[in-house]
This record gives sequence, structure tokens and C-alpha cells, in this order.
Amino acid sequence: MKLELLQLISPSLPVGAFSYSEGLEWLVQNKKVYDEKTLFNWIESELSRGQITIEASSIAHIMRDLVDWRDYKDVKYKLIIDEWNSWLSSLRDSPDVRSQQIQMGESLLQLLIDLDHPLPGNEKKFIWPIAWAWAGVSWDIPQIDLVEGFLYSWVANQLSAALRLLSLGPTKAQQIQKKSLLLIKSQASFLLQQNPKEIWISDVGAIMAQQSHIELYSRLFRS
Repeated sequence: MKLELLQLISPSLPVGAFSYSEGLEWLVQNKKVYDEKTLFNWIESELSRGQITIEASSIAHIMRDLVDWRDYKDVKYKLIIDEWNSWLSSLRDSPDVRSQQIQMGESLLQLLIDLDHPLPGNEKKFIWPIAWAWAGVSWDIPQIDLVEGFLYSWVANQLSAALRLLSLGPTKAQQIQKKSLLLIKSQASFLLQQNPKEIWISDVGAIMAQQSHIELYSRLFRS
């Protein structure tokens, strides 16, 4: 495994992921998620049929297009990346989650600029999955590792939020993370072979939670 992947999935990566719950805060306050079992069910559901599956499936395709843009520096390849950016953004129904994707994407691309891995023209107006794909290209991370890391990082961020929202404890969180590893590996292998534009999702509950987050009386998280 490339050591750069460890840097990418590290909780100390300065992209602000800790400030988002992606609907989990609403689910906890409304008693939809309230213990270890319901939290794992939420994570398992999203890994299996949530919007993140489309983003994860897109990463390998985006990586190939980013390589073409890097190597040929032709505007037509940037337009292809712009299309990915618009399409993936449009799939996120919640304005808060779209803002999250933009903020984290720009933060990661700025970090890569500072680490001497800029996109052509120092571009950084792209969302999170595209920034993640560019990190994979820049650090020559194998596609399967990058997709596994993408899903693993999402689970870790959900557990980080859960620790602040539930009486869970770090040991229980680690048990859930370990319990999710087999699904992460199998989903990464499956999604790597799929056309992201043909994947069906069924996470209406997550979408409603994300859209309702702004209505909470008090909030710890930005989304």
C-alpha cells in the first residue's frame, strides 16, 4: 500500500471533515439513530445504496480524465472534469451537503497545491470526489486502494460525528469501523467495475435528514 494513502485518510488532513455530520445529527436528535446497532445500520445502508456509492464509483473514471488533462493540458479535458463536477454536485439534494463537497474539495486541492501537486492552472474549484481522485493521480495510488480509502474515510468521519452525538465511546466506534471493513472492501471492488451513471440509489431517509438539518433548534455540525 502506498503510504500517501495513509496521509489522505488521516483525520488530521486539513479539509474540515470533522465539522460535518451529513444528516447524522438530525437522525440522532430525532431518535432514528440512538445506539451502536442503529448507527451501524445507518452506515451499512449508506455504504450499500447511498449517494456515496455513485461518488466512489466515479473516482476511477475521473482519475483517467484527470491524467489526460494533466498530460495534454487541453481545454476539452477540463470541460470533461467540469461535467463530472456539475453532475456529481447535482446529485446532492441538500444545499448544505453541496456546500460541504465544495469546501472540502477546494481545501484538499489547495493542500495539494501547497504540496507541489497542482492541477493545471492551479485550478481548485472542484468538489470532494474530484479532489480525492486528483490526490490519487498525484500520489500514484492504485484505484482500488483509493476507492477503499474514500469509503473508509467516510465511515471514520461518521463515527467521529457519532462520538460527539451519542454515548458511544471510542472502543465501540472502533468495533463498528472494524465491522464495516468487509463491506468497504467488497463495495470498493464492486463499484470499481460499475458505470456510475447506471447506479441506482435508495437513501431517501438520508436525503431527508440532510435537508432537514438546517431546521434543528441547535446544531453542532454544519450539515
